[in-house]
Amino acid sequence: MNFKKIFYILIVLSPLWGFGSYISAHPMPNSVVILNIHENYYSGQIQLPLSELQTAIGMGVNDNSERFIERLGDTLRSYFMQHIRPKSFEGKPWKVILGGMKIIETKSPLTGNYQELVIDFEMSPPQNYDLRNFYFDYDVILRQVASHKVLVAVKQDWQQGIVREDSTMQQVGVIAWDIPTNTLSPFQISLQAGSNWQGFKNMVSLGISHIWSGIDHILFILTLLLAAMPSNPRRGNKKLGEEKICPFGAVRRFGGWAVFKIITAFTIGHSLTLLLGSVHWINLPTKPIEIFIAITILISAFHACRPIYPKKEVLIACGFGLVHGLAFAETLTNLELSTKQMALSIFGFNVGIELMQIIIILLAFLVLILLRKTRFYTQIRQIGAIIMMILAFAWMIERIQEKPNFITELLG
Repeated sequence: MNFKKIFYILIVLSPLWGFGSYISAHPMPNSVVILNIHENYYSGQIQLPLSELQTAIGMGVNDNSERFIERLGDTLRSYFMQHIRPKSFEGKPWKVILGGMKIIETKSPLTGNYQELVIDFEMSPPQNYDLRNFYFDYDVILRQVASHKVLVAVKQDWQQGIVREDSTMQQVGVIAWDIPTNTLSPFQISLQAGSNWQGFKNMVSLGISHIWSGIDHILFILTLLLAAMPSNPRRGNKKLGEEKICPFGAVRRFGGWAVFKIITAFTIGHSLTLLLGSVHWINLPTKPIEIFIAITILISAFHACRPIYPKKEVLIACGFGLVHGLAFAETLTNLELSTKQMALSIFGFNVGIELMQIIIILLAFLVLILLRKTRFYTQIRQIGAIIMMILAFAWMIERIQEKPNFITELLG
C-alpha cells in the first residue's frame, strides 16, 4: 500500500480516534453536532446526510429532496424530538427546542457530492443543574443504521475562550455503537470549567488580532498620522528652551500633541459605535460599512496630501471612528452572549484594539520623527499619501463589485 492511500485512510479514521482537533469538512457522510455554549443554555446545529437519514426513517428524502421539508417538516420534527434526549447525570431531562431546517450540498474529495439536512436547535438543563456535564442521549440515525457515526464538536465556548471565527472547532467525541457489546449508550459530555477571566483575555487577544489582520485599519491609522504631522517641525530658540523645561517639548514640536488628540477622537468614535453595535442598538448592513471605511481612508489620505479640512482633523477623526466601530462590532454581534459576558467582551475587545493601535502609533511616530529630520520628508509624506489613496480606491472598488482586483490580490 502506498503512502498516499495510507494518508487518506488516516484522514477517514482520525475522527474515530478522538483527536483534539476537529475536521470541519467531515470526509464521509456521517452526522455532525455543533455546539455553542452560552451562559445558561446550548445552541447549535445538527447536520444529517440525507442518504443516511433516508435509510433510517424509510422515506425517500434523498431520492426526492425537492420541497421535502415543506412536505415532511412536522413528521421530521416529531421524529427528531424522540431521538434527541439530553439529560443530567441524575436522569433529569433537558428542554430541547428545534429551530429552522434547510438542505445544503456538501462536497467531499473522498465521497463526492451529497446533500445534508441542517437543523438549528437549542437545549437547556433544569434549573440549578450543571450545564457542562450531562448525557447527550442521541440516536437520530444511529438507532436504525448501526454503521453510522456522529461527530460532536464545540464551535463557541466563551468561558473557554473559543469564539474566534477562524478557530478550528474542538472535537468532543464520537457517538457510535459499541461493536463488541452491540450497545449504544448515552454519550457523556464533560467539558472543562471556564471562567470570565479566560473569556475576557480571549477577547483582548481577539481585538489585537482584529487590528493586526485588518490591513485597512492599520493603514487608516498610518494615514491619520501622516495628516497629523506637518512637513516642517517648529523651530527656534524659544521652543528648544521649552524642551529643557518640559520633557514633552520635543514630542509637541514634532506633532505629538496633534497625533494624541486625533487618535483619542478616533478611539472615542469607534468605542461608541462598538458598544451600540454590539448590543444591537445600531444594526447596519456590512457591505456599506466596509465601502465607507475605504472612503474614510481615501479622504484621510487626500487630506494628508493636500489639506481639505484644516483644523477640523479631530472632529473628522471622531466621525470616521464611528464608522470603523461599526465594523469592529460585527465581530461581537453574533455571539449571543449574556449581558455580563457581552460587557466583558466589549471592554476586552476594545482594550485589545487600543493596545494594538498604540503599538502601531508608537512605531510609526518614531519612524516619522526620524524621517522629518531629512530634507526628503515632504516627498516621502506625499508619496505615502498617494499610495494610501490608491489602496483605498482599490478596496472601495473591490467592496462595491464584491470581487478582488489585482491590487487587493497583491495585499492578500
